[in-house]
Amino acid sequence: MSIRPIPRLARTGSSCLLAAVAAAMLAAPGSAQSGAGRQADPDDRRLRGVLGGVEMTAADSAIQAIVARLDFDSYKEILLGLTQFGDREQGTERNSHAIDWIEAQLQSWGYETGRVHYEYTPRGSDQAEPREEVYGTKVGSSVPQEMYIIGAHMDGRGGGEAANDDGSGTALVMEIARVLAAEDIETARSVRFALWNNEETGLNGARAYVEQRAALQGIEEPAGSGRYPEPKWLGMVQHDMMMWDHGNPVTYRQALDADVDIEFQLGSEKSDEAAALALKLLNANRMFATDYPAVMSNSMSNTDSRAFQDLVPAVSLRENRRLYETGNRANPHWHQPTDLFVTFSDADFRLAFNAAQTTLGAIARLVEARVVPVQ
Repeated sequence: MSIRPIPRLARTGSSCLLAAVAAAMLAAPGSAQSGAGRQADPDDRRLRGVLGGVEMTAADSAIQAIVARLDFDSYKEILLGLTQFGDREQGTERNSHAIDWIEAQLQSWGYETGRVHYEYTPRGSDQAEPREEVYGTKVGSSVPQEMYIIGAHMDGRGGGEAANDDGSGTALVMEIARVLAAEDIETARSVRFALWNNEETGLNGARAYVEQRAALQGIEEPAGSGRYPEPKWLGMVQHDMMMWDHGNPVTYRQALDADVDIEFQLGSEKSDEAAALALKLLNANRMFATDYPAVMSNSMSNTDSRAFQDLVPAVSLRENRRLYETGNRANPHWHQPTDLFVTFSDADFRLAFNAAQTTLGAIARLVEARVVPVQ
C-alpha cells in the first residue's frame, strides 16, 4: 500500500505567527540540526544531539540492531491502512472489518492469532451483545511459558478516523510485531501483541481478557506439548494516543518540549514492580530513541493497562499525561471528527515512532531477543 501525501493544514492568523516563532527558535544558535550546515525543519526534530548519546555495550548494540529494523514509513503505512475503516467504534461493521484486517496483517507476518469473545451491554440497553478482539504471539524459544504483553485499543469514537485515539497505538504495536516476526529474530520469552476492543466504553475488552485468561497462565496445553496458550504474565505495556504533544494552550506546531510519557499507577498492587518496568522503558528511550526524550509519572488512568495493574507490572505510554494534560483539553482532536490521518505532521508521527523505539528497546532486552543465523 502506498502512502498518500500528508497535506499541510492551512495556516491563518495566529497560527502563522506560532509557526514562524517555532521555526525561529529551532533555527537559533545551539539548536538541533538535522544535517551538517543545514537548519532544522521544525518538523524534523533530530534531538539526539541535544539529549546526548549513551555509550553502548556489545549487548546494547545487539538490541539496537533489532530496534533499527523499525521503519518510519512502515509505521505510517500501517496506520493509514487502519484509518480506512473510520473510527472503528465498537459494535459497528467498521469495527468488525478492522479486527479482520488486523488479524490478516498479523497472520501475513507468520503469527498464529487468537480471539477473545465476550459480551457487552450497551448503555441504555438490557440486551448483551457479542464482541471480540484479536491477538498474536511471538513464541519464546527457551521460556515460552512466560511473556510480556504489548497492547493498544483498536476501537475509537468521534466520527473521524480515530487516527490518534488509538490508531497510533495500534499501528505501533503492529509495527513492533512486524519486526519481531523476522525469521532471524529469536526471543527467549514470548511476546503477545493484544489489540483490545471496547476501551472507549470502559476497558471492557481488556477486562474480559483478564477475566477469561488470568487463571490459564503458565498451563501447558496439552500436557507435554510444549505449548502454552496463556504464558505467565511478566508485564503489560499499553499504548494509547501517541502523536499529539502541542502544549496547553495548544499551538499549531508540536511543542518544543514534546516527549513520550510513561505512566504507572502509584496506588496499584504492583506499583513498585510497575515503577521498575517504567524505568526500564525510560532507560530504553535514553538508549534507543532517535528524536524524543521520555518522562515518567505515577498516575496511569483511563486505559487498558488498568485492567492488569493489580495482577502484573503494568505501564502506559502516551503523548501526554492522561489526567493532567489529555484530560484537560491538551488534545483538541480527542474524540472529534478531526482525528484524521491528514491532521498530523511527520513530527507527530515521529513522536509515536519514538515510543515504538522505546518499547521495543525495553521489551527486546526483557525477552532476550537476538538475531540468529537462518538455517
